Amino acid sequence: MPRILIVGGGYAGFYTAWKLEKHLAKGEAEIVVVDPLPYLTYQPFLPEVVGGNVEPRHAVVSQRKHLKRTTVITAKVTQINHSARTATITPEVGSPWDITYDIIVVTAGSVSRTFPIPGVADQAIGLKAIEEAVEIRNRIMTNFDKAATLPPGPERDRLLTFIVVGGGFAGIEAFAEMRSLASALLKVYPQLTFDDTHFHLIEAMGRIMPEVSLKTSHKVLKNLAERGAFVHLDTQLTSAVDGVCQLSTGESLESDVIVWTAGVMASPMLKNTDLPVEQRGRLRVRADLRVEGDDGIVEGAWGAGDVAAVPDITGGGVGGFCVPNAQHAVRQGKRLAKNIAATLRGELPQDYRHENLGAVAGLGPGHGAFQSGKIGLTGPIAWLMHRGYHGLAIPTWERKIRVIGNWVMGFVLGRDIAPIENLDNPRAFFQEFASRPKPAPQESPKQTDTTKDKLPGAEGMSAPVYATPSKGT
Repeated sequence: MPRILIVGGGYAGFYTAWKLEKHLAKGEAEIVVVDPLPYLTYQPFLPEVVGGNVEPRHAVVSQRKHLKRTTVITAKVTQINHSARTATITPEVGSPWDITYDIIVVTAGSVSRTFPIPGVADQAIGLKAIEEAVEIRNRIMTNFDKAATLPPGPERDRLLTFIVVGGGFAGIEAFAEMRSLASALLKVYPQLTFDDTHFHLIEAMGRIMPEVSLKTSHKVLKNLAERGAFVHLDTQLTSAVDGVCQLSTGESLESDVIVWTAGVMASPMLKNTDLPVEQRGRLRVRADLRVEGDDGIVEGAWGAGDVAAVPDITGGGVGGFCVPNAQHAVRQGKRLAKNIAATLRGELPQDYRHENLGAVAGLGPGHGAFQSGKIGLTGPIAWLMHRGYHGLAIPTWERKIRVIGNWVMGFVLGRDIAPIENLDNPRAFFQEFASRPKPAPQESPKQTDTTKDKLPGAEGMSAPVYATPSKGT
């Protein structure tokens, strides 16, 4: 029975395994998924997690619960030797081991792309993982708690200044949700006013959201400005040392919350493989998702998602390739499963082709943006379209119901604004009050009997005897 090894359990990897279970009969192939996380993160919902509109657990999908016939290994693939058909698996606990395979599917995804800007690696936080979204939300609410106890001044201004770097879809959505959350928090902090909060987005290009028309992007900029969120176009971040953000325009902003969303790059894991990569570090694949080298097709190797340079045969992609987003990764995973099943049965695979029907963005409750061809919308209708699309796009009906339930309860009961602090040190409260064994008593040194330590005339006198007083004394 051939073994199919899927490296990465994100959109493309999860859907490949999920659909292979559907297309392959029992005993036709063994499916193994290896990912350092035991769940798929639905990244379009990360901004809504930041804003408190979606419960964090509902924005992830358990691999083990929904991949019924797949072996799920929670670990990292640290090396691939395709010529020998082996991959090295490195768990968090224990020793690495090699696994053999017949077919490999590389869907390792992407990581945040950063630049060597002083202070960014130490001060900023990304928005690629559910843990990052939760941390951003907690930091905002914790900063409000701290600022409410301080008088006006530089220290309070720093706590209430929030900065996002990157004006793509992810950056704008996160920025708008952060602004929306802060506006909701002001209702329960009478010590603070709207003018006390400061929101800044830094974008190196002369526009935001290249996926929508220039006219629609201008409407989004106007909406953000009306809500008290300032966008710096044609501006670069030059330093973030100690939270002091120096801009290329000469401005300086101090903040404890700096969110980095300025692009992604293919997983660095590809550096430890003998599979062919292109100049940007992505896996080289054909339109049918088979890996292709200088000498032609690499037998038994497939790739999809953000880690792969998938040709966009519709002509709509940037540089001739599919853009790295969830819309493509999900559909590539479905096509990949069909193609692998076809080749196992001696049939020919088909090319991946997807016409982009449009783009939707959520900018906080009641605010959204939509673009399809020349049609662009902003406002409540676009916001409803965003929620409708992603509410149906998240995998499994179980998660769809939970997410839509979040939205309904939020509409009825309002936004949940309770922070969960000390996630990085959950034992702090227990440690503060936990009883500990008393230290062992130290023996006192023997006192030397010298005459200078005795009272005058005490020579030859015995030590005094003290009577213990009775209860009635």
